[in-house]
Amino acid sequence: MKISGNAIRPGMVIEHQGRLWRAVRIFHTQPGKGGAYLQVELRDLRSGTKLNERFRSAENVERVRLDQRSFQFLFRDGDQLTFMDTETFEQITLNTDAIGEEQIVFLQENMQVAIDFYEDEPISVQLPETVTLAVVEADPVVKGQTAASSFKPATLENGAKTLVPPHIEAGTRIVVNTADGSYVERAKD
Repeated sequence: MKISGNAIRPGMVIEHQGRLWRAVRIFHTQPGKGGAYLQVELRDLRSGTKLNERFRSAENVERVRLDQRSFQFLFRDGDQLTFMDTETFEQITLNTDAIGEEQIVFLQENMQVAIDFYEDEPISVQLPETVTLAVVEADPVVKGQTAASSFKPATLENGAKTLVPPHIEAGTRIVVNTADGSYVERAKD
């Protein structure tokens, strides 16, 4: 389906230069001279490479419809990830490139994920928006730093590092955004 260049939104999949791309970030830009355009950061669904492209409203791009099915992550064997379809119980194995380096650290056993298919070929894995993890190590609070909102570095149980508020200590369970690894809130469990 053809859409206008300025109708691209984050998460959309488009066909551009003969490849499938997911829009990661968009920026509306209106320079003082010339027409407005949309600066789009794209990520190739097959190779994971990134591309920054400008689209004007007069340009048309092909929006791709992907089939999305629910899967459960079973286990990791080197660079291979095994998933089970929650309806048919069929298992598929994908390379770690299907998720991306930034998000692979948040993949946990038995996690429910969505896998995008294009013409019956698995293209990418979508993790849940947030995961709950325990803080293993957090820097102590420095007195006098509470005048302004400040964050301190912390290490999570999966080895990822993030910034947390001063009141979070080791052993606390927190909710983390899987897209960028940022702190969301203290877990309610």
